[in-house]
Amino acid sequence: MKAISVLGSTGSIGTQTLQIVKEFPKQFKVVALTAGKNLGLLLEQIKYYKPEVVALADKSQLSALQQAVDDLFKNEKYFSPPKLLGGDESLNIAASWDSADLVVTGIVGCAGLLPTLSAIKAGKDIALANKETLIAAGPVVLPELKKSGSRLFPADSEHSAIFQCLQGTPWPDNARLSTGQATPGIRNIQLTASGGAFRDWAAKDLIHATVKDATSHPNWSMGKKITVDSATLMNKGLEVIEAHYLFGLAYEHIEIVIHPQSIIHSMIELADSSVLAQMGWPDMKLPLLYAMSWPERIETPWKRLNLSEIGRLTFSEPNTSKYPCMELAYSAGKAGGTMPAVLNAANEEAVALFLQEKIHFLNIPKVIESACESHKNDLKANPQLNDVIEVDNWARKAVRAHVQKNAHQMTMSTLRK
Repeated sequence: MKAISVLGSTGSIGTQTLQIVKEFPKQFKVVALTAGKNLGLLLEQIKYYKPEVVALADKSQLSALQQAVDDLFKNEKYFSPPKLLGGDESLNIAASWDSADLVVTGIVGCAGLLPTLSAIKAGKDIALANKETLIAAGPVVLPELKKSGSRLFPADSEHSAIFQCLQGTPWPDNARLSTGQATPGIRNIQLTASGGAFRDWAAKDLIHATVKDATSHPNWSMGKKITVDSATLMNKGLEVIEAHYLFGLAYEHIEIVIHPQSIIHSMIELADSSVLAQMGWPDMKLPLLYAMSWPERIETPWKRLNLSEIGRLTFSEPNTSKYPCMELAYSAGKAGGTMPAVLNAANEEAVALFLQEKIHFLNIPKVIESACESHKNDLKANPQLNDVIEVDNWARKAVRAHVQKNAHQMTMSTLRK
């Protein structure tokens, strides 16, 4: 039985991870949970899973949580209440909790970086659902993985698909990063993309895009931020950077292909021209389960894939004029150093402003590009953790300042005139 810590237990990844634990109680148990502000759901999770420790990022709510937990366990004879912690440092403590075998990193954005690093330094295996950890801090994380001996298992659908296809094939060597040559035996990685909420829209019609439009994904059920990233195709650009660090291939050997059905989750092309693909229904529980159970395969009662029911699978090249964020991500990845951290932070801030309706959808790539351009002269090629944190903060401020300065050009109403 594997002992699991769940970082971001009340979010989309966290709740699906806990569903897996509930379905397979003989294989997994929960020893640590971390959450933000959703006390109601967190209390339900504490009551059911009875973890050893719970960390609450919002320290101001710790006393309320303590009172609720005391009430919850006052008549409990067989289980002790969990240890409760509050504040940012508490997330690092829970992430490195001694009894945990595996840490599922479901905290959205760069906020998941420090807890994930804490888990790695403690020698924990990682089911990585927080892509920003590698995107913003790949040069920092990879040496820590090597030092600690931690194993990193990708838990999002695309990188899990690549990981599954690589079983039994030559494994890429991270020492070959950025050489411009594919690892022997592997020619290319092909990351599939649904095309997001606007895949059937003409580029000229995006002037009318609303928050509601951008957060209505045709295939996947995800949080608002990642759904907007899917609409801009930034999610796929970020996944390209993550794949570079995970699998050791240069950017020239990592491709994106639009696949509206989201049945093939990604592919690898081998040197002999063979292509291996991993297929399944668009359900995040599948890659999460594989990351949690590796190297085992657990038999599930879940709906089986029926290709006759699907009928056909289609593919196309992404339209770069429609999805400029994709090209921004490739450029940032090739620049390396601190540039991917700037890209990631600028994107997080731009998406947040869009969701608040302070900028139009079409201005998301513009404010990201502005931040990246401003950072070129200050780029650090071999960043340390402090450098990553510093540029992350700088990029967020740069985006807000840019939007404030150009507010009259950024609103939805202005662009529609």
